[in-house]
Amino acid sequence: MSTPGEYYKSLPPVSKTYGVLCLLITSAFYLELYNPEVIYLSYSLVLKRLQVWRLITNFFFLAPFSFRFAMRLLMIARYWVLLEKGAFDKRTADFLWMIIFGALSLLVIAAIPPLWSPFMGVSLVFMLVYVWSREVPNAQISIYGVVTIKGFYLPWAFLALDLIFGAPLKPDILGIVAGHLYYFLSVLHPLAGGRNLLKTPLWVHKLVMFWGEGVQVNSPVQPNPSAGVAFRGRSYRLNQ
Repeated sequence: MSTPGEYYKSLPPVSKTYGVLCLLITSAFYLELYNPEVIYLSYSLVLKRLQVWRLITNFFFLAPFSFRFAMRLLMIARYWVLLEKGAFDKRTADFLWMIIFGALSLLVIAAIPPLWSPFMGVSLVFMLVYVWSREVPNAQISIYGVVTIKGFYLPWAFLALDLIFGAPLKPDILGIVAGHLYYFLSVLHPLAGGRNLLKTPLWVHKLVMFWGEGVQVNSPVQPNPSAGVAFRGRSYRLNQ
C-alpha cells in the first residue's frame, strides 16, 4: 500500500496541478485570505476594467469545503487521472489542450446570459468525466457500493446524484455539453471523414516542454497529423 507521498508523486502532471490549485484556492477561501468576488467570472469587469484574470481564476474554485467539494475533488483524482494515464498516456500536450479547449468553450457558453455561472470549475470537471465515459463506456463503476453502472452512464449518474442532493444542475449539464463538443470534433467528425479541427497547437507542446523535465510530450516540434485525436482507434470499435 502506497503512502500519501508516493501516491502524490504517482499522479500525472496536469491532473495533479489542477487538483492542487483547486484545493489551495478553497483552503485560502476557508482561511479568509481573499474574497471570491475577486476571482469570479464577470465579463463586464473583464471588458470595462481589464480584469482578465477572471477568465482563468473562475475555473479553480469548485465550492467551499463541503461534501460537494469533496466529490468534485475525488472526480479529479479518479477520472481525470485515469484519463491522463490511459488515453492520454505520454500525450501531456494533447491532454492540456483538451482542458484549454474545454475552458474556452465554457467561456463562450457562459457569455449567453441564461447560461452564465460565476465559477465554471465544476463544468470543467464534468467535461473530462464525460470524455472519460466515452473512452471506456463498458467499464463497471460502483456508485457508493450500492449500484454498478457502465462507464458510459457515469456523468448522468453524477447528474442524478446532484439532483437528489439539491445541487445546481446547470454546471453539470454545461460540462457535458462541452465534453460532447470536444468528443465530436476530435473523434466523431474525423471518423466520419471530416478534417481534424482540434489538432494540438505547437505552442501547447512548447508550453509542456517548458513545464519541466519528466513530462511526456507527444511530437513537440514536428506536426503530427493524428495529434489531438484522443480515441481514433478505440472509438472506431465502439461504432462497430
